[in-house]
Amino acid sequence: MALGFLSRLKQGLARSTAKISESIGAVFVKRKLDDEALQDLEDLLVAGDLGTAVAARIIAEFRRTRFGREVTDDEVKHALADEIAKILAPVAIPFELNRALKPHVVLMVGVNGTGKTTTIGKMAQQYREQGIRAMLVAGDTFRAAAVEQLQIWGNRTGAPVICGPANTDSAGLAFDALARAQAEAADVLLIDTAGRLHNKTALMEELQKIIRVIRKKDPSAPHSVLLVLDATTGQNALQQVDVFKDMVDVSGLVVTKLDGSARGGIVVALAEEFKLPVHFVGVGEQAGDLRPFDPVEYARGLVGL
Repeated sequence: MALGFLSRLKQGLARSTAKISESIGAVFVKRKLDDEALQDLEDLLVAGDLGTAVAARIIAEFRRTRFGREVTDDEVKHALADEIAKILAPVAIPFELNRALKPHVVLMVGVNGTGKTTTIGKMAQQYREQGIRAMLVAGDTFRAAAVEQLQIWGNRTGAPVICGPANTDSAGLAFDALARAQAEAADVLLIDTAGRLHNKTALMEELQKIIRVIRKKDPSAPHSVLLVLDATTGQNALQQVDVFKDMVDVSGLVVTKLDGSARGGIVVALAEEFKLPVHFVGVGEQAGDLRPFDPVEYARGLVGL
């Protein structure tokens, strides 16, 4: 990871770090790791959004390896970072395009406001810098702002943006876009989608229709379904994964807005519960602020090392 990004990650996680690090400092001032201390540590891990399952797993490991020993806050932080990194390592899988596909079709899903459109724009920018030809689809046809936002990113990155009239059928739009992407031998087709969860049935039908229709053009599409989650929502992110896994076959996660969140621990809870690849984390507005997920740096940043 570039130093600039690493410092932004630490800065982005500062609120989460303060929540966990300061609590550890208060609990462990050269203290024996007894039942009471372990209970205090478990409580602060749950409060830090790591979730009860992760907290219980970490406490069990601390009990097995350090019970009854006198520990400092620094020792606890290092041990905690090691345990968190172990949980995160299996899901830290960089997102790879299959260059044999022309195009690799990526369906971006998630509730409104998580940063789907911005993530597509950032990915398009990074692909342009790598010489990869991206095409974008403004599939959230009910939200004019989403279409306009994608067009701005398209202009910025030189990526064609396929859009239709307001409220047009998003499945038909995706089908036409895939046909054009195939004709022009684009490397990747990034499809934005709606995310209005107040009517789950309608959203499910819309997403399933997009998949059904684009498979008439390419039976193997979409090749990736990325669920974009907003870290600031904390435990709600777990419910969103549950909902979208019911709707579509989610292949990986993107966690955004870590720079504005005191709930960075949610990434650990997601890793433990769902075991889905975490392909990217976002810590800002610039294209370079969307980066592959590094479990060791993240774990150390989270506990304040």
